[in-house]
Amino acid sequence: MSSINRAGKSIYLLFFVGIIAISFSSIFVRWSDADVAVIAMYRLFLTNLIMLPFLWPHRHEMMRLNFRQWALLLASGVMLALHFLLWMGSLRLTSVASSTVILALEPILILAGSVWLFKAKINRMMLIGMGIALFGSIIIGAGDFQVAGTALRGDILSLLGTMAVAVHMLLGQFLRTGLSAFSYNFWVFLVAACTFAVYNLFMGHAFGGYAASEWGIFLLLAIVPTIFGHYLFNWLLQYMNATTVSMGVLGEPVFSSLLAWVLLGESLSTLQMSAGVVILFGVWIFIRYGKTKPQSIPADAPIAAPGSVEPKTV
Repeated sequence: MSSINRAGKSIYLLFFVGIIAISFSSIFVRWSDADVAVIAMYRLFLTNLIMLPFLWPHRHEMMRLNFRQWALLLASGVMLALHFLLWMGSLRLTSVASSTVILALEPILILAGSVWLFKAKINRMMLIGMGIALFGSIIIGAGDFQVAGTALRGDILSLLGTMAVAVHMLLGQFLRTGLSAFSYNFWVFLVAACTFAVYNLFMGHAFGGYAASEWGIFLLLAIVPTIFGHYLFNWLLQYMNATTVSMGVLGEPVFSSLLAWVLLGESLSTLQMSAGVVILFGVWIFIRYGKTKPQSIPADAPIAAPGSVEPKTV
C-alpha cells in the first residue's frame, strides 16, 4: 500500500513539474525575434530530433495503427499546431497575464467535451475547485485585460488557441487508451511541425539565417515546455483524465506572470500574486476531492523516459 501511495505522490509531483515547465513557454517566445510560426516549427522538429533515438523500440506498435488512429493522430497534430500558432501569436499583441488567463477556459471546454464524449462523471467538489481556480485566473488577468486595439486581437487569438488545444487534449485522451505516450507524442509533434513547415513555406518565412541565440531559444522550447510540459502531460493521460491534466493550465498564469515579472519586467500587483494562491488552492481541491485520482501503479513504474515501455491503461 505504501508503494502505491508513493507512486500516487510521484504522479502529483510530475503534474507540478509540467505546470512549471509550460510556464516558461511565454517567456522564451518573448525572448525570440523570429516569427511565431518559425519558433513553433523548430521547437517541435527539435523535440522530434531528441526523441528519434528512442523510436526503434516502438516500431511494432506504430505498424499496428489502423486508419482511424492515423486520422485522429493527424487531427490532433493539426490542432496542436493551430494552438501554438494562435496562442504564441497572441503573446505579440497582449500581455503574458492576459493571454495565459484566457487559457483558463481550457478545463471547462475539456470537461464539457469529456461529459459529452466519454460520459465523464463530475461532482460538486470538482466544480467548486474549478470555480475557485477560474476566479483566481480572472483576477490575475484583470489588471491589464484590455478590450480594444491590438490587445483585443491578441485575446481573441488566445481564445481560439484555447479551443484548439481542448480538441487536441480530448483526442489525446481517446488515443492514449491504446497507444503509448512516446508513439502518441512523436507523431503528434511531427504532424504539427510539418503543418508549420507548410505554413511557413506558404507565408515565405525564412527557414535559416537565425542567430545562435535564436537556436538556443528553439532548443529551450523543445526541452522545457515541450518535453517536460506537453510530453509529460500526455504521459499523465495514462493515469489522469484530460480534464484533470488540463487543470494544470490554471497554474500557468501564476508562474508565467511571476516569471514575466522577474525576467521581462512586467508589472504584477499584490492582488494578482494573492490570486495565484487562490488558483493553486482551487487546483488542489479539484484533484484532491474530485473523482479523478491517478490509477494505482507500482512505485517503480517508468515515468517520462521517452523510450520506456508503459503499463497498459486499465
